[in-house]
Order: sequence, then structure tokens, then C-alpha cells
Amino acid sequence: MTKGPLRILLTEDDGPIRERLARIIGEWPEANLCAACANLEETLIAIGANEIDLLITDLNLPDGSGIDAIRFLAKRQPKAEAMVISILADERSVLDAIEAGAAGYLLKDADSIDLLDAIRDVMAGRSPISSRIARVLVRRLAEQGHAAGNAGKTADKPILTEREMDILWGIAKGFTYGELADKLAISRQTVPVHIRNIYRKLQATNRSEAVFEASRLGLIRL
Repeated sequence: MTKGPLRILLTEDDGPIRERLARIIGEWPEANLCAACANLEETLIAIGANEIDLLITDLNLPDGSGIDAIRFLAKRQPKAEAMVISILADERSVLDAIEAGAAGYLLKDADSIDLLDAIRDVMAGRSPISSRIARVLVRRLAEQGHAAGNAGKTADKPILTEREMDILWGIAKGFTYGELADKLAISRQTVPVHIRNIYRKLQATNRSEAVFEASRLGLIRL
């Protein structure tokens, strides 16, 4: 990622939603909207013509899938990130998007604050996901864990502080940093510190891994 405003490419086939998202990004001083595309063809052309930092894409496009755009971006600009905003929350769509390289997955009911927080998270190396998407991933990972056997059940449980448990629950519910700070009456700047400690103790690198590991160890129940 280069210094200066984030270079963002938006793909959304629904006109009013595309305009709303484009307005949110366009009015944000930390970003520069390179293009707002309505279909896969426009997106592939834009990726070829612009060096970008982040692709934000819907999945269900009139001439293909946003997953194809994510894969194309990974080949053409491997340092760029991709994030999905979609109404699709089924397991296949979620897993295909993540396997293609999506670092985040939000549902279209996300508000402007959620969107900007999610963009910051993705560019900071985290994986913002809506709570419904987290549940899909947890179910899938749990199935894989059962299939692999019970080898890890005897492992010692990490010890989380009461505050870390509060934040872990918030992560599982899909709360943003701002929402967590407000609900727990703490400084917004301290939330990432607690989250890093949680990731370290659970040996996780993103929200979905942390939620899955906490559920597997019996620290939380979804």
C-alpha cells in the first residue's frame, strides 16, 4: 500500500447502493475512489487500468461473479486487498470468496461507520466480517475440526482477562471498534490493544480464527 489516500475500486450492480457506497468513500478524506463499476467487465478493465489498494465488490454481478474480480486482482496486483459487500451469506459464497482472497466480508446492511472501520481493518491486516458470516465460518471450521478428530481437546485453555472476554464476545457478534468502546465504556484506542492480546493468546490472526478457537476451547458458545 502506498502512502496517501487509499485507492479504492468499488463494484456494485445495484445503482442506488453503488451511489450510496461511492458517496461514503468519496466523502472520506482517507480514500480516493478510483472507479465505481456496475459489472464484472468494467471491474476487470478498471483493475487493468488503475493501481489500487483495495477492491470492494459485490458477488452477484449481471455478467459474472465478484469472485472472478478478486482472483483477477490477486494475479494482476498481488499486494492489493479485496473485501466483499454482499447480500449472500450462504456457506458456499462465503468460502469461495475467502478462498479467492477476500480479506473481509460484510453484509449490505452495514452502515457507513461499519464500512469505514472495515476498510481500516483490512488495510491494517485484519479481517472484518459480519456476525452472520462469522457463524458460517465457525460452523465450517467446527466441522473440519470434528473430521480431524479430537487431538486438540486436551490442550490447555488460554487465560483471558474479564475485559478480553467482553471484547471477545463483541468480536463474535461483529461489533466494530467504536461499538465495543462505547458498550464497554473504554477508550477506542485501547480496543485494538486488547484484540491483539486476544489474538496472541488464541494464536489467531483474524476475527474468524479467534472466534473459532474460542468456541473450540469452550471459552464462548455461539
